[in-house]
Amino acid sequence: MKLHSPDIAWFSWGALRGYPARTLLMLTAMAIGVSAVVVLTSLGEGARLYVMDRFASLGTNLIIVFPGRSETAGINPTTMMGETPRDLTLSDALALTSSHKVRRIAPINVGSADVSYLSRSREVVVLGTSHEMLAIRHWELSQGKFLPAIDLDRASPVTVIGSKVRDELFGAERALGKWIRIGDRRFRVIGVMGSEGRSIGVDVQETIMIPIASAQQIFNTSSVFRILVEAKTRETIEPVKQFIIDTLQQRHQGKKDVTVITQDAVLQTFDRILGALTYAVGGIAAISLAVAGILIMNVMLVAVSQRTAEIGLLKALGASPRQIIILILAEAFLLSSLGAIVGLLLGLLGSWSIRYAFPDLPANAPLWAIVIALAVAVLTGLLFSLMPARRAARLDPVLALSGR
Repeated sequence: MKLHSPDIAWFSWGALRGYPARTLLMLTAMAIGVSAVVVLTSLGEGARLYVMDRFASLGTNLIIVFPGRSETAGINPTTMMGETPRDLTLSDALALTSSHKVRRIAPINVGSADVSYLSRSREVVVLGTSHEMLAIRHWELSQGKFLPAIDLDRASPVTVIGSKVRDELFGAERALGKWIRIGDRRFRVIGVMGSEGRSIGVDVQETIMIPIASAQQIFNTSSVFRILVEAKTRETIEPVKQFIIDTLQQRHQGKKDVTVITQDAVLQTFDRILGALTYAVGGIAAISLAVAGILIMNVMLVAVSQRTAEIGLLKALGASPRQIIILILAEAFLLSSLGAIVGLLLGLLGSWSIRYAFPDLPANAPLWAIVIALAVAVLTGLLFSLMPARRAARLDPVLALSGR
C-alpha cells in the first residue's frame, strides 16, 4: 500500500473532522499558547519602545552631571567618616560653557512649595532652571513664552506653569500676566506648558518653573541638584564628558566628586533591561505551548485506542509501520498548524486591542517572537505525537481489527 501526500492530507483532515470535540479541544490549547506568546511579547516590546522613545525625546546628545562619585567597589571612606559630596554650584555650571563643543547647559533645582492664586491653593513641584531648559528637553509651550535668557545668578519674579496647574488655579480664567504666590514670594505667569511637555522623571503638566536663582532663594540653598549639558553632536559627547570631569575636578581642588552619565548610557541600560523582560515573558508564555503539547499527546493516545480497528484495517491493507507513523504525525502537524494560525490571529487581535486602548504604547509583537511561537507550536505537536504514533505502528493488525 502506497500513500501519497494528497492522500495523507485528506486522511488527516477527515480524522480531525470525525472527532470535532477532540479537535476543538486541542486547537484551543494550542491557540491559547501561541496567542499568549504574541500578546505578552507585544507588551514587553511595546514597553521597551515606549521608554526608548521617551528617552530619545529628551535629546540623544544629553549629558547629566550630579554631585557625588559613583562607587562600584567596597565602601567609600568618606561615607564612613560622615562626609557628604561637595555640592554643585551655579559657578560650576557656568564653567561648563567654556568649551566650544558644548551647545547649551541647564542647571536644575527641584523642590515643592505651596502655590496659591486668590483663594485657590495647592502644593506643587517647583523646578528652578534656565532659559535653555526648553530646548534641551524638547518641551513645548501652549501659551506665552518660556523663562527669560538672563544670568543664572539673577533672580526674576516670573514663572511658567503646567497646564494642569493652570486649570486648577485659574479654571477658565486667563492665566498669562496674573500674579501667583509661591511660598512667600509673588511671581507673574508668563507662559503655560503644552500638553506634550512630559518626560521621564518630571510631569511638566503639574510643575511650575522659575529661574534657578529664584528657586535657590525659595529653598534657601546655594547648591544645584543637577546640571544638564547638551553636546553639539553625537561625536563630541565623549570629549564633552571628559571636559566636564576635568573642569569640575580642577574647580573642586583635584577631587573627582561628581558623576557624569550620558543619555545613551541610560538608554542602553533600559534597552537591556526591557529586552530581557520581553524574552522572559515570552519564555513564560511558551510554557503554555508545552502544556498544549502534553494535552495533544494524551488526546492522541486516546485517539489511537479509539481508532484501533481503523489502524488495523490500514495495516491489513498493507500499510507499513512507517506509513502509520506518518499518518499520525501528519494529523498532529495539521492540528498544530491550524492551532498556531488561530493563536497568531488572536494574538494580533489582542495586540491591536492594547494599542487601541493605550495609543502611546507601540504594542507590536517582534518578528522573532511570532516565528518562534509558530515553530515551537508545530514542533511541540509533532514531538508529543511521536509516542502515540509509535504505539499505533506497533499494533497487531489481527488484534486491531477485532478491536483489541
